[in-house]
Amino acid sequence: MKKHLLNFLIILLIPIYGCSQNLNRSNDQHLNLDFEKFNNGYPTDWLDFGEGDYKIYIDSNQAKNGKYATVIESTEGKHVYKALAFTLPNNYQGKTIRLTGSIKTEGVTDGYAGLWMRIDPQLAFDNMDKRGVKGNSDWQEYEITLKLNPAKTERILIGGLLTGKGKMWLDNLQVSIDGKIIGKDEIEIFNRELLPADKDNEFDKGSNITFPTLTYESINNLELLGRIWGFMKYHHPEVAKGKYNWDYELFRILPPYVNAKNNQERDKVITSWIEKYGKIAACTTCKPSPENAVLKPDLSWIDKSNLSNDIKELLKEIYNNRNQGENYYIKLHQFVNNPDFTNEKPYSNMPYPDAGFRLLALYKYWNMMNYFNPNKHLTEKEWNTVLKENIPGFLNAKNELEYELMALQIIADVKDTHANLWGGGDKIQELRGKNFAPFKAEFIEDKYVVTDYYNPEYADQAKLKVGDIITHINGREIDSIVDSLARYYPSSNHSVMLRDISADLLRSTNSSLHIKYVSDGKGLQHELPLFERAKLKMYGMYRVNQDEKAYKTLDGNIGYITLANIKNEDFHMIKKTFKDTKGIIIDIRNYPSNFAPYALGPFFLSKPTAFTKFTYPNLKNPGEFTFTNPVTINHDPLYYKGKLIILVNEKSQSQAEFTAMAFRAVSNSKIVGSTTAGADGNVSVILLPGGLRTSISGIGVYYPDGTETQRVGIIPDIIVKPTIKGIKEGKDEVLDKALELINMN
Repeated sequence: MKKHLLNFLIILLIPIYGCSQNLNRSNDQHLNLDFEKFNNGYPTDWLDFGEGDYKIYIDSNQAKNGKYATVIESTEGKHVYKALAFTLPNNYQGKTIRLTGSIKTEGVTDGYAGLWMRIDPQLAFDNMDKRGVKGNSDWQEYEITLKLNPAKTERILIGGLLTGKGKMWLDNLQVSIDGKIIGKDEIEIFNRELLPADKDNEFDKGSNITFPTLTYESINNLELLGRIWGFMKYHHPEVAKGKYNWDYELFRILPPYVNAKNNQERDKVITSWIEKYGKIAACTTCKPSPENAVLKPDLSWIDKSNLSNDIKELLKEIYNNRNQGENYYIKLHQFVNNPDFTNEKPYSNMPYPDAGFRLLALYKYWNMMNYFNPNKHLTEKEWNTVLKENIPGFLNAKNELEYELMALQIIADVKDTHANLWGGGDKIQELRGKNFAPFKAEFIEDKYVVTDYYNPEYADQAKLKVGDIITHINGREIDSIVDSLARYYPSSNHSVMLRDISADLLRSTNSSLHIKYVSDGKGLQHELPLFERAKLKMYGMYRVNQDEKAYKTLDGNIGYITLANIKNEDFHMIKKTFKDTKGIIIDIRNYPSNFAPYALGPFFLSKPTAFTKFTYPNLKNPGEFTFTNPVTINHDPLYYKGKLIILVNEKSQSQAEFTAMAFRAVSNSKIVGSTTAGADGNVSVILLPGGLRTSISGIGVYYPDGTETQRVGIIPDIIVKPTIKGIKEGKDEVLDKALELINMN
């Protein structure tokens, strides 16, 4: 729900360490902030992240200072953003930190170039989004200044970023603390105190664990261990203090555990393991879940297990005296309170992790979902069954591709459109291929229909026209292909699965696909040529023209607003321009570029109105989620009295859905279109062994009366979907229906 770019800037795969107050002095003289050091054309000690098609390289012809500058440049294809990131090696004593850097741009459109700096854990952040550099510009120095809080700071990150299209040069970065320049002046620092969990590196190069042939009994035992391991991770006070690298503690217990000859030997191993971490003090503040909790912890597995009664009592004692302070492995994001899975290493150095690390990945993910997924109860599979059924697949994955596919399948079991494999799925992408059709095809009236051309100049080669129906690809019916691939496309509902899978059906490692299709009632077939993505003007779910105004007056004195490129300054002008219109249409079949509920919502309300409430996790009782109070939008005494129509479809996701909920609260509003993506709530990032990155909707989002939105989406008051006939005629039938409703007496 937060601004798209900010969500991604939170995703940096760099370990976080605690801080102590032992002061030393350091000059940090060898930081590569001027980009004079590089390997294979890439700046040394820097990382990059982002979404879209960009390249990063060193330029020796356009440096501001020294011999080299770094370039971020968009290439042909999708353009969201690309960022360079550098983690400062120290936490500094002082009141303010200032980042300066020189930027040059060429042809920057649909976004901006800028510096960015963030102090974790989300203490301060600036990415120049309100003052970024656009168009063509010569070298100029820019700056960001943030307040320091050394006692709470865990890491400081700096960098540069490019959103949209174009090219930016970055050079001569400099960081100063209260005016003293890092690398030049002597500055007091907080030494980072590495906790025992940080210092434990015994298994950094592999677990070296081999598993006996799996049997029904051994799978049951591995399931049991996964439950106990996750329970201890989030409940045991000594684990919570960061005294143990809990990943590696698993590798220490696994050999004797899997080699136990019977349940009695197994229970001795478990007892010794639990007792290793010491007797815990009595908890005077541990409370049971309130009766009105939306979700409550389910620890029934303890009594249902075949563990000895002594072990069951040990586990219950841990629960009754569970951790009540901070936890090294789980926090809540500031302000939003969605889960922040801290100190989870991605183990990116092992793209195909060994069997121990693959089991660790399964244990991690299952327990994160078990205790901190606010929508766990909405999965189609009973989550209690998922751990056991995936153990053979994770352990038997023969290569990197099989491991990625197993991870993708369990992610899909969560039934959350936010929960895809967003990073680390290299082999899956290779399998899908880099060649695409030159047109966009989508599911219309349950048929796979050509809806737009990325590159009209390839239309003669492709032969298909907008409105043509593709029935077969390489001899297989479309429905059959969709059924076989559905489990690899995580989604909250069927419409979103079709939305996402449609982009990959006409994709291959080959240079062509043999297709059968229907055009003007005739059945035809053709060898469809494919093109590398870099040669196509592809776009994602929405085609957005950032140069167009976000609002206009349509015939009949009707106001139209698209949130795709809405700017902060537009909100005031919209109220002024549309105050006397017959009706207003707000189009949210897109991802809003600015947050509209509180800026525009009051314009339509005669009184303060509640429109949503959330569920948050209780870290003192993992697995418990309770409601917040309803969230209210204020009102405007000069509120708008005309009709309000909101347009949505399966492309309306996350912030778009939240915005639709807000406008639904208006008494004379109607939502028109089709069901939305069913994935609301701020995103929480999850890192898994092998450099895999996924995420979930981190808070539960409900209507004030407790009606769920996750998976359900925002259901329109009036359902209108595009038709094949309308596609052929170039009509927007959803917009046409909105105009009809406003013009009705």
